[in-house]
Amino acid sequence: MELFEKPIYFLYFLAALGAVGLLCRLGQVRKRRITRALFGPAAYARLTRGGDAWGKYKTGLFLLGLFFVFAALARPQWGVEIVQAEGNFAQTVIAVDVSASMRARDVRPDRLASAKNMLRMLINHLPNERIGLIAFTSQAFIQCPITTDDDALKYFVSTLQPDMLPVAGTSLAAPVELAAHMLAKYPGKKALILLTDGEDHIPQELAQAQKAAQQEGIRIIAIGIGTPQGELIAQRTDVSGKVLEYKKDSQGKTIVTKLDEKSLAALAAATQGMYIQYTSPAQVAAKVGQAVQDLDRSTTAASSRAGYKNRYQIPLALAILCFCAAALLPFKPRRGQDGAK
Repeated sequence: MELFEKPIYFLYFLAALGAVGLLCRLGQVRKRRITRALFGPAAYARLTRGGDAWGKYKTGLFLLGLFFVFAALARPQWGVEIVQAEGNFAQTVIAVDVSASMRARDVRPDRLASAKNMLRMLINHLPNERIGLIAFTSQAFIQCPITTDDDALKYFVSTLQPDMLPVAGTSLAAPVELAAHMLAKYPGKKALILLTDGEDHIPQELAQAQKAAQQEGIRIIAIGIGTPQGELIAQRTDVSGKVLEYKKDSQGKTIVTKLDEKSLAALAAATQGMYIQYTSPAQVAAKVGQAVQDLDRSTTAASSRAGYKNRYQIPLALAILCFCAAALLPFKPRRGQDGAK
C-alpha cells in the first residue's frame, strides 16, 4: 500500500512554494523602491524599523496551511473499505440462433462462426457496456447474465455451437420474450440484438413477443445472416471440414435453409429498431455499435471491490485551522517601534 494515492502533488507544493517566495521577494523590492522614491532613504529606514512581531508566525502558519492543502490533494489513504462501483450504461441483450440451420455455409465459414466473429468485434466496440447473451432454438436460454465483464461475455460467445441446446426448431418469439424479462428492471430504451437466419417454426407466437418488447422499450436490431437463395445444412463433416452428409427432413428430402429478411425487417420495424443484412463482421459490428450508442443510459451498480479509505479530510481540516490562526493573530508591534530609545 502507498500512503498517498497521488504523491506528485508534493512536487507541485514545492513549485507553489517557490512561486510564493518569488512573488513575496518581488513585492518587497517594489515596495522599497516606491517608498524610497516618495520619502527618501532615511524615511524608509524609519518606517521599516519596527513591524509586526508575529509576522514570522503568520507567514509560517500560511505556508504550513498551504502544505496541508497539497497533502490533501495527494489523497492520503489507509484502512480498507468496500467500494461499490457505478457506471452509466446502455442495456443490451444479444440473442444468437444456434439451431441446425446455422451450420449452412452460404456465409463463410458458416453462419454461426460468422456470427461469433462479428460478436467479438462488437464487444470490442462496446467496452464497459452492460450486455447479456441468449442462445435459442425453439426455446431460449440465458448463456451470460447482463454484465460489464467483456472477457466473460467473449468466453460465452466462444462456446456457442449449433444444436447445443436440447430442443430443435427455431422460434423468434422465445428470445424476444426472454430478453424482455431480462431487461424489464432497467429504465429507458434498451436493445435486443437478434442474430438469426429468420426462419421461424412457431410464427403465431411472435405477435405477443413483439408486444412484450414494445412495453419494455426494447428496440430489436435484427441481423439476418444467410442468403435468400438458401443453402443446404451440413449434417456430417470429415476432419478437413468436407461435408459428408446434408441434413434431411422426416421424408428423406434434403433441407434447404433460406434467409427470411421479410420477417426480420417486420420484427425490427415493430419495435422502432433496424434490420441489417450480414455482410462482413467489421461492417455489421460498426453499424450495431453505433445503434447501441444511441440508446438511453442509466446509472447502475457495476461491481464491488476493496479499496483504501481516503483520508484527505484530515490534512484539509489542518489547512483550514492554519489559515484561520494566521488570520486571527493580531498585529503586535516590535519593541522600539514607537521610537523609544
